[in-house]
Amino acid sequence: MPSPHPLNLFCPSADQRVALGCMNLSHAYGQPPSAEQAQALLHAALDAGVTVFDTAALYGFGSNERLIGPVLAPHRDRITLCSKGGMAGVAGDDGVVRRVIDGHPKTLRQNCEDSLRRLGTEVIDLYYLHRWDPRVPIEESVGAMARLKDEGKIRALGLSEVGVDNLRRAHREHCITALQSEYSLWSRNAELGTLAACQELGIAYVAFSPLGRAFLTGGLQDVDSLAPGDIRTTMPRFAREAYARNLQLLVPMRAIAQEAGCTLAELAIAWVLHQGEHIIALPGTTSVAHLHEDLRGGTIALNAQTLAALDALFSPEAIVGNRYAPQGQREVDTEKYVFEQC
Repeated sequence: MPSPHPLNLFCPSADQRVALGCMNLSHAYGQPPSAEQAQALLHAALDAGVTVFDTAALYGFGSNERLIGPVLAPHRDRITLCSKGGMAGVAGDDGVVRRVIDGHPKTLRQNCEDSLRRLGTEVIDLYYLHRWDPRVPIEESVGAMARLKDEGKIRALGLSEVGVDNLRRAHREHCITALQSEYSLWSRNAELGTLAACQELGIAYVAFSPLGRAFLTGGLQDVDSLAPGDIRTTMPRFAREAYARNLQLLVPMRAIAQEAGCTLAELAIAWVLHQGEHIIALPGTTSVAHLHEDLRGGTIALNAQTLAALDALFSPEAIVGNRYAPQGQREVDTEKYVFEQC
């Protein structure tokens, strides 16, 4: 008997392959929207048929879960709620809350129980290990998550930003339902192994930042306009000189989009989904208009000529700058190209 399609393991509808990343509503990209604006976006997503919503203990140091929980609560029977542990805000002796990666079983249990309380739910449908903690064998972290599943606190296990070796080790310990990592036209590390491994093992690949943190929309032309605290200000490929060179790629991309009859954002999401039936795109936005644009990207069929043109234009060597600053590069286990600096 064939294995069930990986999307069916946690998506009510395998046809809905564009999910909503909720991080932007509380975290990382400058001043977040008001609670009223964020709630309006969530309701618009529900009305549009979005079935997968993604959050984490880290986002807003818990405030993102508190925000989305009450909005999604009346719809729990028709949506898939995803969260993450193993990377969260921890108050230091000085009272300052800082991001801490901790994959120890005791911490994962506490993270999960805290998330359940903030979300106001009895069970999280898909629970990810947000980052692998090198101090802890991945089997130990996954084993702790499996016990949470046995207790009915979570329904399925996921991983984020791990490479093929740790993915296989984790999957031997317990069935992994999804791997979430960055994947887009300008972040193609997944093609070094994890995309193929997920397909082989029957694991869904959840591609976060499929729009390159707004780069691939064409809407961000001047990185000097980024607000203080925006995480992109720390990323090498968003540095002024690197970004100016990267922007040159959008000129031919616009011509390809025009030929395909779609926007840059729609084209970028369509390209991601065309890389495999086991892939889910996970864009985030604070704009209802952009939400609908992202969803339209999931309906567009691209021909072989268009796909080949995009592959050639966005070869990994053409991108200027790493995904993360050195510390961030070290914290992700995902395979890296030989030209990337760690």
